[in-house]
Amino acid sequence: MDKVVATALEAVADVPEGASLAVGGFGLSGVPNVLIEALYERGVGGLGVVSNNCGAMESGLAVLLSAGRIARVTGSYIGANKEFARQYLAGELEVEMIPQGTLAERLRAGGAGIPAFYTPAGVGTQVADGGLPWRYDGSGGVALASPAKEVREFDGTEYVLEYGIRTDFALVRAAKGDRHGNLVFSRSARNFNPLAAMAGRVTIAEVEELVEPGGIDPDAVHLPGIFVQRVVALTSKQAADKKIEQRTVSVPAPRGPVSG
Repeated sequence: MDKVVATALEAVADVPEGASLAVGGFGLSGVPNVLIEALYERGVGGLGVVSNNCGAMESGLAVLLSAGRIARVTGSYIGANKEFARQYLAGELEVEMIPQGTLAERLRAGGAGIPAFYTPAGVGTQVADGGLPWRYDGSGGVALASPAKEVREFDGTEYVLEYGIRTDFALVRAAKGDRHGNLVFSRSARNFNPLAAMAGRVTIAEVEELVEPGGIDPDAVHLPGIFVQRVVALTSKQAADKKIEQRTVSVPAPRGPVSG
């Protein structure tokens, strides 16, 4: 039952060329940076990534993207990642963009053993009708477009059929985990991490704090250890390395006489 692996490199040692990965995180929050760096060090490429976005500020999945290690992305947000946009428009990267809620449910459904589901999101658009550019030809034309999806009517409303997602591996980051793989996520880092973890056939979690079994109140567990196969304990330095994507500060109010 002890799922702790000594190093991140050891944890990803069997991830092969061309593997599919579900990766947690949203922007720079809750991103398994240490595991991603370990994959980069191994030189693995041709990866198919399922994640909300593909990294930012040369961090997270942007490390693998910039090195040309990612062949396909299934996600819902590009953001300000200029290298992502460049590779996509140049025909170097295949991209399946889907509604964010649909992405979340496809991951959850895959992890729950649900092969497909119907949703109203995307009905009447290219999401359902097909024609979204998955890959460009590098000259402005579309080399590969999304196919049309099945649409059915229930109680007078149309819904589009979406399939659950299962991947070879999943990489996630948690605030706390025990040796059995039970995980707790902190605040906004609880974004896509539990869903990605459910979708992976082999799920690897990097944890900021490792505790012994029983060190987490059962009521506080966000993801049961049944979904996690390997746990990597981060050093204090690794755990504290958290970048801010858009730093904003408020201007202090000018001081003046107090009335009243």
